[in-house]
Amino acid sequence: MPLQRGISLTTSTAFVVLIALICGLALNSLLQLQALCTQMTAVVETHNRKIDLITQTQVASHLRTDSLFRMVLASDPFERDAYFMEFNRAGFLVGSGRNALRQMGFTPDEQRSFDAQTRLVNEIEATQERVIDLINAERSSDAQRVLVQEAIPNKEAFNHQLAEMRNLYQQANLSALQQVQQSYRRTFSFTLAFSIAAIALALLIAWRTLRKAKLRSQLIREQMVELERSRAALREEATHDPLTGLANRRLFYDRLHQAVRHAHRYGGKVGILYVDLDRFKEINDRLGHHVGDAVLTEVAKRLTSSVRDSDSVARLGGDEFVVLLDEVQGRQDCLAAAHKIEQTLNADTNFYGLDVEIAASIGQALYPDDGTDEDALIRAADAAMYRVKSGCESAQQRRLPFQ
Repeated sequence: MPLQRGISLTTSTAFVVLIALICGLALNSLLQLQALCTQMTAVVETHNRKIDLITQTQVASHLRTDSLFRMVLASDPFERDAYFMEFNRAGFLVGSGRNALRQMGFTPDEQRSFDAQTRLVNEIEATQERVIDLINAERSSDAQRVLVQEAIPNKEAFNHQLAEMRNLYQQANLSALQQVQQSYRRTFSFTLAFSIAAIALALLIAWRTLRKAKLRSQLIREQMVELERSRAALREEATHDPLTGLANRRLFYDRLHQAVRHAHRYGGKVGILYVDLDRFKEINDRLGHHVGDAVLTEVAKRLTSSVRDSDSVARLGGDEFVVLLDEVQGRQDCLAAAHKIEQTLNADTNFYGLDVEIAASIGQALYPDDGTDEDALIRAADAAMYRVKSGCESAQQRRLPFQ
């Protein structure tokens, strides 16, 4: 008892330490991740937003100069008015982009760059106003000269300043990324150290616990295996005939339902062969039930060997069997299968030293000719089998009226 108490105390202490290590690991990871999140927010929401605004300003500046150039070339007053509206709209975009940048705030270096841009923008606007005045005075050649010699070079200088500011923000992004990488390496080192300690302690606890739980785990495994065997046996019993191992009525109806649905969807055909053994009661009464069971088992084997792997054989009960012929082309396929079954069943068989002749009456049904659902097909095949058995129709399959 003292030993067990000592082991329990040691295990409990180890668990407490393990929980403390896990809590420390989680807290450290959360703090580091919060720092990473803050840095990434600065990168994504601030720097990238400024880069987008600079790009917007550059595009608007280009559109403004392009509209002015088209105004110089246009001779139609209405066309000039349309370009003038584009010119004003682009100017509004340039102004709104710069105002948005100003509202986001600048570092000292950024402020100096922005002030230089402001001076250049004022100069560009004055030059563009001169060009517009010349256009309105119908002095297109002078307007074109001022545009080419002054307005366009100023615009290029403005674009160059915007590109320098974009590079500045990209450098800031790179710096923030480096800080994120450093924080990541720091977090990774702490996390790795805590994880190794926690894993080592967990392995020790697991080893001590497994020593005590080995017999109990073995017992549980054996019970689970037995339970799985019982479940498998129940599933087999629910869907298969216990004597022959064939599918039972329930499983056969399910397979027939699926085959009918598939044939209905794709315009195919499904064949049914209803097989009833002849003089089986006489075999049971004269030779005994043990011979009858052997005959049923042998019939199941012969039926299975007579059809394709894609077909299904089931025992409905007693001496009645049914064969599902999937994806047949027509009556001829059913006839061929029935002939093959007849030939296979007619072979003499010796059971317990007794020669027994096996024969059967076979009725056929074809979807969708003889029925459009499972029950109708089974009834049609059953009725056809009874006509054969009663002698209303020839016992030879080649003379059946299903051709």
